[in-house]
Amino acid sequence: MAGRKRRSDLWTHFLYIEVEKKTECLVEKNGKKCGHRMSGKNTTNLKRHLKAFHNDIQFPETASVKKVLCKKMDKPTIAQDFFATRRYNDNSSEQRTKEEGIAQWIGRTGLPAHMVEDEEFIAMMAKMDKKFKVPKRRKVLNLIEKMYNEEKEKIKQNLATARRITTGLDIWTKKGLTASFLAVSACYFNPEKNKPEHKLLNLKEMVHPHTAESISTLVEESMQEWGIPREKVLTTITDNGSNMVASFHTHAEVATTSEEESEMEEQDNGNDDDDEHQEGEGDRYDYGAIERTPCVVHTVQLVVNMVQKEPSIRRLLDKVRHLVNKFRKSSVATEQLLQKCALVLVKDCPTRWSSLFAMISRCLEVKEHLTAVVEYMGWDNLQPSEWQKIGMLRELLLPFAEHTKSLESDTQSLSLVVPALLDLKNHLSEFSLAHGRIYKDAAALAQKMLSSMDRRFSVFLDTTADNFSPLPAAACFVDPCVAETLLENDDNEVQNVVRKAEDYIAHLVPRRVHVREEHFTDDEQVANEGTEEPESTPAKRCRFKFFSSNRPSRPKAAKTINIRQEILKYKEGLSATSAEVEESGIEYWLSQCCSTVFPTLKPLALDLLAMPASQAFTERVFSVTGYLSCGRRNRARTILERSAFLKVNKPK
Repeated sequence: MAGRKRRSDLWTHFLYIEVEKKTECLVEKNGKKCGHRMSGKNTTNLKRHLKAFHNDIQFPETASVKKVLCKKMDKPTIAQDFFATRRYNDNSSEQRTKEEGIAQWIGRTGLPAHMVEDEEFIAMMAKMDKKFKVPKRRKVLNLIEKMYNEEKEKIKQNLATARRITTGLDIWTKKGLTASFLAVSACYFNPEKNKPEHKLLNLKEMVHPHTAESISTLVEESMQEWGIPREKVLTTITDNGSNMVASFHTHAEVATTSEEESEMEEQDNGNDDDDEHQEGEGDRYDYGAIERTPCVVHTVQLVVNMVQKEPSIRRLLDKVRHLVNKFRKSSVATEQLLQKCALVLVKDCPTRWSSLFAMISRCLEVKEHLTAVVEYMGWDNLQPSEWQKIGMLRELLLPFAEHTKSLESDTQSLSLVVPALLDLKNHLSEFSLAHGRIYKDAAALAQKMLSSMDRRFSVFLDTTADNFSPLPAAACFVDPCVAETLLENDDNEVQNVVRKAEDYIAHLVPRRVHVREEHFTDDEQVANEGTEEPESTPAKRCRFKFFSSNRPSRPKAAKTINIRQEILKYKEGLSATSAEVEESGIEYWLSQCCSTVFPTLKPLALDLLAMPASQAFTERVFSVTGYLSCGRRNRARTILERSAFLKVNKPK
C-alpha cells in the first residue's frame, strides 16, 4: 500500500479495499460486523467513525508523538551545524596522520594489532578526537608493513652511497634455551647527511648449535639481502667467541685470492719509489675480505674479570655482595636507607659491563648511612681496613669504567681505542708502584692485569703479532683530537704502530687521484703546491692546433695528488697547531679547507672516524626488544624482526 506508514493501533479495525479505493470497518457489534465503507484511507475519517459509532474502542492520542517527531525533523541552526561532530574524510591528511601514528606505535612496540578494535581503545580515541575514525586491524597491519618497507628502502639507499661499512654481530639466547637470535648491524658515514649512522639490518633466529658455518650463512644472507658487496665491508666487530673467530677466518681465506691478484696488477703498473714502498708493506694485509675485529669493550672486561680470580680480593667482594643481598631482601633496611639518603644498593651482574664498579661505588657513596642501618639491624659490618681496600679497588677500576663508557658508543669511538689502551696500561703501572708496599695483593693484581692487556691487545699495539690490525691506529691517526697521542710518543713500539697506520691508510685509497686544477682558487693552488708529479707518458699532440690556439682560455693540466703527500701535509698541520683542537674529528674533516687540501684523505678519514669500537649497539638491540620474544611471541619471527627494526632505527 502506497502512502504514509500505517498506524498499527488504528488499522487493526479497518481494511482498505484496493479495487474499490474504499476502507471498510471491521468492528463487530452485537455479533455483526459494522461493514461501513468510507472513501479513501484518511485516518482522520477513520477516527471520526470510531468516535461516532464505536465509543468503547480506546486508542492512544498521537499529539505528543507528533510533537516529538516534528521536533526531531527540525533543521539545525547555524551554530548547531558549526559545532556538529563530523568525521574526517578517509583521504584527508588529518585522518592519515593519526592512522600512521597508531601504526608507528604498534609497529615499534610490538603490540598486537587487534587492540585497535578494542572498545576501550576506541572510546579513548573518541575522547581525544571525535572526528577521528579508528582504523581496522587489517589497515593498521598494512600501514606497518608499508612503513617497514619504506624504512628498509631508505637504509638500502644509504648503504649504497656509503663508501665503507662496518658490521656488528651478537647472539642472544632466551632463558631456557628455547630460542636464539643473531643481530646484524651496519655503521657507516652518510655523505648526504654528513654524519655517521648505525642501523640494525636483521634479527635472525638461529638454531642450535651456533656453529661458525651457521653464523657465516646468516651473515651472507644478510649481506645479499641488503646489497652490500664484500669489498665494501671494512671489518666486522664481534665478541671473542670461538665460533665468531672461526666464521670470519674462513671468509678472509676465501677472499685472499682475488685480492692478491688485484695487488699483483697494481705492482706491474707502479713506477716510483714511494709506490713500491706501499706495495711491499701491503702484502701482509688482506683488504676487501670480511675481516673480524674483536670488541674492545668485551676484551677490556676480560681484563677486569681478573679481579675475581685474586683470592683475597674475591673474599672481600663476596662480603660486599653478601651485605648487598641482605639489604635487597630486607624491606625494613631498604626503607631506612631510602629515608636517610634516597639511594639503594646496587648488585653486580656478571653479564653487565662495569656493574662491579657500580656496586662498590654505591657502597662507598652511602657508607655512613649504610653503617648506621647495619648497626640498627644488628648485622655484621665491614672492617675499616676492608673499607679502605674497597676504596683502593675503586681507584683501580675507575679508569676502566670511564673508558668502557666512552668506547661503547654506537659511532665515533674507534679512534679512542689506542689512547685508551695506552692510558690503561700506564694506570696499571703507576698503581702497582703506588700500592706495592701496603697492598701487595692489589699491586700483584695490577701487574697481572697489565700482562693480560699486553697479551689480549697485541692485535692493536704489537706490530710483530701475527694478528696485528692497524685499523684502530689508523682511526686514531686521522682524528686530530687524539692524533698527538701517537705522534708525540717517543716509544718505538708506538712509532711502529704509527707507521703501520700510515701504510694502512695509503693502501685503502687509490694510488693516484687526478684533480682538475681549474677547480682550485689561488690560495688553494698555493696550498697544493709541490704535489705535481711528471707524467709517465708524453702528452698527445693536439689534432686541431689552429682552433686550440685561438681559444680564449685553455683548460689547465690535471694535477696528481698522492696520498702519501696528503698524509705528510696533515702531520705538518698538526705539528704546527700549538693549541688543542676544540672541534671533533668529523667537524675538522668536514671543514672547507679539508675538502681542497685533502681531497683523497678526507673521505677515508670520515669513514674511519665513524666506526664504533664495540658491538654494544647489537647488544642493546636485545635490551630494547628482548621482551618481544617472550612466551608465545616466538612464533611471530617476522613481527619480532620488524618491531626491532622499527624500534631501533627510528629517527632521532
